[in-house]
Amino acid sequence: MPARSLATGTISFGLVSIPIRLFPAAQPSAAISFNMLHARDGSRLKQQFVCAKDGQVVPREETVKGYEFAKDRYVTFTAEELKALDEIASQTIDIAEFVPAADVDAVFFDKAYYLGPDKGGARAYKLLGEAMRRAGKAALGRYAARGKQYLVLIRPLGDRLVMQQLFYADEVRPPEEIPVDDAELKEPEIQLALQLIAQTASTDGFHPERYRDAVKQRVEEAIERKVAGQEIQAVSPEPQAQVIDLMEALKKSIGRRPQSAASPPAPSASPLAARRTAAGSDRKGAHRASRK
Repeated sequence: MPARSLATGTISFGLVSIPIRLFPAAQPSAAISFNMLHARDGSRLKQQFVCAKDGQVVPREETVKGYEFAKDRYVTFTAEELKALDEIASQTIDIAEFVPAADVDAVFFDKAYYLGPDKGGARAYKLLGEAMRRAGKAALGRYAARGKQYLVLIRPLGDRLVMQQLFYADEVRPPEEIPVDDAELKEPEIQLALQLIAQTASTDGFHPERYRDAVKQRVEEAIERKVAGQEIQAVSPEPQAQVIDLMEALKKSIGRRPQSAASPPAPSASPLAARRTAAGSDRKGAHRASRK
């Protein structure tokens, strides 16, 4: 199924305007969610707002948003006031500067989107991508959408462009906050570690399709067994071996057969996934019928 664009926009590159379409770069598999039920009769539970002062249930229409500026002291904002503070969506990605692509650490990466050329924009789109590729640069810019202003990085990926939504600097913790004890490294240890890395390194690049979400598969299988009326037996985790001698652990690791990197066959849709798809189709059909 071809990708569906989320929005249209324009890349502002000097005096050049490049019409683009925004596509999701990822399609996360539907998460397995569990509903909260009443243990006594199995009925679904619903959430309510309860006043911390008098314990009364408060209807949503009687709520207001507030910011705690001191202990138990709040300033409140109406929906109209909050809306007035929102960034106006311009649908324009303004390139502020070009930076070396390797200088942007992945810790700043948030969501990613593919950018595709809109009508009449293919030539300028390809020009920007080729120029960045040859220069080894990525474009840092701003993008306003959904009431917010985002810091974004546009970079080439093959013959396409990727827009990487970034965290702002104040949203990323400095690594210096993480405590690390002083430890002296010995050259033989480093050499053994390098040998272990070389032994386990991929010889044909990055292939994410070789890996599967084993936990999700395990949960789906457990749900299917529950639906079939079977009981689930809890498995005790294997005890983890404690590393006492670093050199000895490295030596034992060298020569061990690494986990097979062979690409596994594409998984077929599980009965649970098929049931969810069918349920979703039934809900959509009922919704369309109700609208008629």
